[in-house]
Amino acid sequence: MELAELSGEPPKLSVAVVTELGKKGMRPEDPVLVRIFKQESELELWKADASGRYKLFKTYPMCRWSGKLGPKTKEGDRQAPEGFYHVSASMLNPKSQYYVSFNLGYPNRLEAALGYSGEALMVHGACSSSGCYAMTDQGVGEIYAIVQKALQSGQDRFQVQAYPFRMTAENFGKHRSDPNMSFWLTLKEGYDYFDLSKRQPKVAACDRRYVFNREFDGGDPRNPLTACPPAKSIASADLQALVAAERGKVEAALSVEKSTPALAYVDGGMHSSFRTLLKKQGASKLAEDISIIKYPVSRPEAALVDPYSGRSAVISEPSND
Repeated sequence: MELAELSGEPPKLSVAVVTELGKKGMRPEDPVLVRIFKQESELELWKADASGRYKLFKTYPMCRWSGKLGPKTKEGDRQAPEGFYHVSASMLNPKSQYYVSFNLGYPNRLEAALGYSGEALMVHGACSSSGCYAMTDQGVGEIYAIVQKALQSGQDRFQVQAYPFRMTAENFGKHRSDPNMSFWLTLKEGYDYFDLSKRQPKVAACDRRYVFNREFDGGDPRNPLTACPPAKSIASADLQALVAAERGKVEAALSVEKSTPALAYVDGGMHSSFRTLLKKQGASKLAEDISIIKYPVSRPEAALVDPYSGRSAVISEPSND
């Protein structure tokens, strides 16, 4: 994995990014949408065309996230959030201590109503996390420039969908014993509405959960804790049938009696490409290569553990980070 040269200048759309957008039929000013996957340690950036359908622009490897799979519920739990968020221009921070960042807006209306606590949960640079998603300075600089341009060009806010893993039936089967399963099944519906239609799902909250692509009598529910009022779907019958079919695949996977290995989460995760660099060159050199201020890699020994194999690697230099 080759890392681009660091720059202390404010992020801007490079000629290379504009060219890459053009090759994919995208414009810098087109609306954006972000998806985040913890288990895979990846962030996807999508761009919408004139019809409102989104196409994937790029998948970025994530250097660090903390905690384990599951939603964030309280201050200090080191959990990176899972759910649906909306980011406006005022939530972009060009003077972050981690180069630049944008605030996810945790807790959102549903999370606040449920009593969840925490603040300043970000997507930012460097490779350090205590509840945030750290993308390296190079990665967040490119992402920041793209989303900033979209917001400056008329997009009111962009949606961020944060998931524990890519929401396939196979992955649900692997996590069948997880106590967060009912919450993840709710996220799965929103995931499928986007994945199958490539259109941003409308998100509301009632009955203590997210609801998607619903039009309610009298407007969206004001209290996320009360029962959902009468509503009709704004999705086509064909799309609803596809979403139902996906739910059936997950239910079938969950019904299979099969033992699942326990995950060895020491603290969060790291994309395999960065784990390779960390193992090869050590925490100090990695921090130097991906952070303007050389911000230390958070808990590097924990980052070397592959949660899905239960194995850890040996770092090439001693570190007190």
